[in-house]
Amino acid sequence: MTQIVSQEFLPQLLTALPGPIGQALIARDQAVISPSYTRCYPLVIKRGSGAMVEDVDGNRFLDFNAGIAVVASGHAHPRVVDAIQRQAAEFIHMSGTDFYYEGMVLLAEKLAALVPGEFARRVYFGNSGAEAVEAALKLARYHSGRSQFIAFLGSFHGRTMGALSLTGSKVVQRRRFAPSLPVHHIPYAYCYRCPYGKEPTTCNVECMNVIEERLFTTILPAEEVAAIVVEPIQGEGGYLVPPAKVHERLREIADRHGILLIHDEVQSGMGRTGRMFASEHFGVAPDIVTTAKGLASGMPLSATIAKANVMDWGPGAHASTFGGNPVSIAAALATIALLEESLMANAETLGRYMLDRMRDWPQRFRFVGDVRGLGLMIGFEMVCDQLTKERAPDLRDRLEMLAFERGLLILGCGPNSIRLCPPLVINRDQAQFALDTLEECLRLLEV
Repeated sequence: MTQIVSQEFLPQLLTALPGPIGQALIARDQAVISPSYTRCYPLVIKRGSGAMVEDVDGNRFLDFNAGIAVVASGHAHPRVVDAIQRQAAEFIHMSGTDFYYEGMVLLAEKLAALVPGEFARRVYFGNSGAEAVEAALKLARYHSGRSQFIAFLGSFHGRTMGALSLTGSKVVQRRRFAPSLPVHHIPYAYCYRCPYGKEPTTCNVECMNVIEERLFTTILPAEEVAAIVVEPIQGEGGYLVPPAKVHERLREIADRHGILLIHDEVQSGMGRTGRMFASEHFGVAPDIVTTAKGLASGMPLSATIAKANVMDWGPGAHASTFGGNPVSIAAALATIALLEESLMANAETLGRYMLDRMRDWPQRFRFVGDVRGLGLMIGFEMVCDQLTKERAPDLRDRLEMLAFERGLLILGCGPNSIRLCPPLVINRDQAQFALDTLEECLRLLEV
């Protein structure tokens, strides 16, 4: 791929957005592409390098989306591109569900060693986050002999039927797709906006206690629950970071009732929070982990990683023709090496810098509510006022467009939040540009 030539690796806009070539492609897209896709603003990408992307009209943008937290090593990192090219020249496919190749073993060994907890692990490979979640659900049922699940309001686990059953993010994602798997949703414990109106010191305990004190005593026999499925940091729900005691409590409940604990790390894993897995911040080892987005820097690959004694299904119980594709695995091995060498540390350092600068935004900008995050997984809320903190999704959408018009790519999440999830290769100047631009946009909203 041709690399972008840029002296300062910062945005440069040459045309109105979208430009004429982009407008023509968008018109063609609208005629043939599924209308179910959600497009936030008219970006028509042509190439990318590091944290920069260029559109078809030559406009250059700073990418604080990373393809929705996917390109951990940045766009077209030379070492990832080289790994892909070398593997593609050897062989592109030979279904790992039926045959063997070394790359699949190497990556499985690596992931098994990286997941938190001192346990033997086994790994199942798929193509996407939703596939990893589907495999986790099937494995939980197979191993436990139980049928039901507990998940959380605001969660996002994917759009295939099992993953969708867990998802509690937006009603539009579930409308007209019933019936779903038997999943019981409870509030996600996060003290900024407690669903019970409790004080921060008690609301998290309230959310977790609802499992044993309400669900298990009224409608859900504990012995029928196969797994509790939770995002260590809720992604689509708003980049919500709960206190460690929340995950500790879930681990206690799961252990007491023989329930598996599944951590969905599709968005929070692979170095994004400054650790390989977000679970490490909370000191809790799950029974099953799902990962995908940042695993192979944009190549389709996911992994379901489980304790060896949990992944006890037999041949034919679950498989995937393309899961563990050798080209994607080559990209993943190169990505993990980069994460371990420097990118996780960069995520931690620059994430701390950004959060430190953003902490006083609620005092400086009347439309900014809570600011939170870990590493380069940062979210902030848009609100109508500081007194009631009423959610302001329209302001969030306006901020997103104002940033785009200034060459900064950001995305919303949750009812009214902005997520900042750039490639982990960003530098200090790029982080500063992004924050300068957002502050400019926030001031414009106040006019």
